[in-house]
Amino acid sequence: MRKLTVSIDRFPIAGKFSIARGSRTEAVVVTATISENGAVGHGECVPYPRYGETVEGVAAAIEAIRPQIEGGLTREALQDLMPAGAARNAVDCALWDMDAKRSGIRAHLTAGLTRWPPATTAYTISLDTPDGMAEAAARAAERPILKVKFGAPDGDIERIRAVRRAAPQATLIADANEGWTEENLERHLAACSDEGYALVEQPLPAKDDGYLSRISRPVPILADESVHDRASLDRLVGLYEVINIKLDKTGGLTEALALADAAEAKGFSLMIGCMVGTSLAMAPALVLAPRARFVDLDGPLLLAKDREPGLRYEGSIVYPPEPALWG
Repeated sequence: MRKLTVSIDRFPIAGKFSIARGSRTEAVVVTATISENGAVGHGECVPYPRYGETVEGVAAAIEAIRPQIEGGLTREALQDLMPAGAARNAVDCALWDMDAKRSGIRAHLTAGLTRWPPATTAYTISLDTPDGMAEAAARAAERPILKVKFGAPDGDIERIRAVRRAAPQATLIADANEGWTEENLERHLAACSDEGYALVEQPLPAKDDGYLSRISRPVPILADESVHDRASLDRLVGLYEVINIKLDKTGGLTEALALADAAEAKGFSLMIGCMVGTSLAMAPALVLAPRARFVDLDGPLLLAKDREPGLRYEGSIVYPPEPALWG
């Protein structure tokens, strides 16, 4: 007999997490737990208002397919039953976890990996004043990769420079979260190039990113809000060099693996990213980490308290999950 449990869980953020669209002080997640014959699988998702999602709506969407889940729904059938998004992610990852617990075969093996090595994750610097971001970058300057949030109405060139001065050795990724415009884009890209940033992530709103084909791009451009699943991929050829795969966008690990295959076939490099969630949300995304040019799975590092058991982090090195957590 299979059983589904859905919960809404809250985890305080250490300080405040700020991007171009606003700030928050807690991570609110939806957790799906599926149990069958003693095997218990867990999946976590982070509903995202940018994509029209609410915590209550996502929990309700999972509840709406309770009869199918408890009736034996497979991961393959789930892909057609629910659209890509946070709700499907929680269910898909819970099914992956339950299957691993039931079979004794770790999820990375099912996904085709022979080894599941540790990964080096980026660490996020939230949007703030130039001085505030410089102070935060200085505290994190020993970390090898910093992902830096931009997209304020003004002052981003000063922020770009201030962070580089504070972290001269770090690999820097600029993330504008759709906050730049056609009018200021080339100035911002030039500043990032001058300061040696490795990537610029989603500089323009997704609806306006065709403009990227009309300008010189001195820094590789990474798609985030513009890419969700395989259906969104074709349009991005010629606009971006890298795509950010997030399980809350793809609707789970199943589609994320298929998206990675399709993206690599089209010549894209990969970043594996996350929303601000707990170790349970990061664990399935780590299955994709060995294929990625960059890994951005620092969600638990931004929390005041993580789930227990959680992932093991040593500085910016994150280790694959123990079976008690996931997979």
